[in-house]
Amino acid sequence: MQQPARAETYRSWLIGELVLVGMLALATLALALADRLDGYALPQARLALDTVVAVVATIVAVLAAIRFLVEGRLLDLLLAAGFLVASIGTFAFDVAPRLGGRPLPPLEARAALVAAVLSAALIAAAAFSSRRISARRRALLVGTVIVLIVMPALWGTLALVGEHGALVADTGERAPAVVLSLGTLSLLAVVAAIGFGLRFRRHGRDLDRWLALALTLVVAADLHYVLAPTYSSEYVLQGDFLRLLAYGVLLVGVWRAISQAEFGRAVAEERARVATEIHDGLAQYLFALSTHVSMLEAGAPLEEALPRLKQAAIAAQQEARFAVLALSSASGIAPFDAALRRYVDFLAADGVLEVELDIDPAVSLAPDEQIELFRIVQEGLANARRHAGARRAWVAIEQRGSRRVVIVRDDGIGFEGDEGGAGQGLRNMRRRAAAIDGGFSMHSSPGRGTSIEVVLRAV
Repeated sequence: MQQPARAETYRSWLIGELVLVGMLALATLALALADRLDGYALPQARLALDTVVAVVATIVAVLAAIRFLVEGRLLDLLLAAGFLVASIGTFAFDVAPRLGGRPLPPLEARAALVAAVLSAALIAAAAFSSRRISARRRALLVGTVIVLIVMPALWGTLALVGEHGALVADTGERAPAVVLSLGTLSLLAVVAAIGFGLRFRRHGRDLDRWLALALTLVVAADLHYVLAPTYSSEYVLQGDFLRLLAYGVLLVGVWRAISQAEFGRAVAEERARVATEIHDGLAQYLFALSTHVSMLEAGAPLEEALPRLKQAAIAAQQEARFAVLALSSASGIAPFDAALRRYVDFLAADGVLEVELDIDPAVSLAPDEQIELFRIVQEGLANARRHAGARRAWVAIEQRGSRRVVIVRDDGIGFEGDEGGAGQGLRNMRRRAAAIDGGFSMHSSPGRGTSIEVVLRAV
């Protein structure tokens, strides 16, 4: 059942669509009765209009492809393919042959019409597609290759048929094939407009509304072509202006849709990042709290378990503050140096690893840098304790000229190669450094410990 707000939005849009359809129908009827559908003999203006349409079709195809890479909807893949066909068909078969003031050859004119029908069919199919595709890059590459193969094959097929005298007629003569092609274009545009209107009713997506509006204009443009006494590259018809307006509406609609898709992806990525922060930090301390409570229940001495329980609770509280910091762009919620010192005290409390911490108070860190650096230091010290068997570790955050540098060093056993026994941990640190545009380097050798350095972006 539709929500009241969505139903009201759809109702308002439908009324506007019906008004637009009525106005376009009345205008077309008035022009037909006044015998004004023959257009104007302006070959250069027609060439300019077709060039603009081809350029806009290319832009719409690219934007639809980008949106497909973001959301993976078959709808966007078909739209990208449809407008790519329209772009190539217009450039190759309509614009290029007329450069230099030459008339459009009949073969190229027919190829342009067939390409337009193929484009309209793909767009109409998009209106009724609902699948998602997981292998997005591969699907987009395959779709692009198919289009690039089909278009030359289309021209070659028409050229082959043309050698035997078929389909090669003066397009200004209103040949049956031309009338059939234009009628098919009108029918496909009607189907697509209805399809996207139904999608808007069902899902309430902004893109469907814009597509339905643009296709309504395309229907009117195609009807002008069907009713016009001639169809020639030498004439500018009223339908050409409607087609140009339709492509402008398409450009605005797809641009708005891709902006919304990028915003949605950014929100999803931010949620995933915060979930990772909670999993990597707070969950560990809560597990430590649970462990200490279990030890108490098992009869562990209170004087030993209680201080550790208190330390774990304090650390968990600090982690909770960092989780809040991950949700906020405001700094100062949890001072970085205090949080890091508290973590180091907690880590070194059992005497297994001695940590020396040196933070230059002049170094300023952005909120995202605070979060990622806290995790990098945390991972580095954990590796020193678990894998390197280190007794001592050093952490320094300092200013070197114009560079801000973070160093985590230990006196552990070291290792040969790139990752040693803590490969996933080092990969995580590299990923976190890259997330804040920082440079990451690691140096280690057997018996000489490990040193990790992060060079932060310039401020």
